[in-house]
Amino acid sequence: MKNILLATFLFIGIALQAQDKKKFDKPTIVEASCGECQFGMKGKSCDLAVRIDGKSYFVDGTKIDEHGDAHAEDGFCNAIRKASVTGEIKGHRFIATSFTLIEDKK
Repeated sequence: MKNILLATFLFIGIALQAQDKKKFDKPTIVEASCGECQFGMKGKSCDLAVRIDGKSYFVDGTKIDEHGDAHAEDGFCNAIRKASVTGEIKGHRFIATSFTLIEDKK
């Protein structure tokens, strides 16, 4: 009986861990913005976030101010932009290996 219980918990743990990781080896278009200002995420200050499949993740590997003035009219705190990214979702964060903002066509 103990072996069955152990196997069940082990299986559940592996399944949950697999859901927390998702790789993006090829460039993927995502929504990018300030997590607090535009995506309603809880945080301490304006931080870059991406939204993938309707779920928002704070970004590691690049900062909000590396992509222009966040508080400009078209900045991340005032607008949701598109970005081409590669990286991996680990837990509740997106670890970016590349992050290229896509310019708006006006």
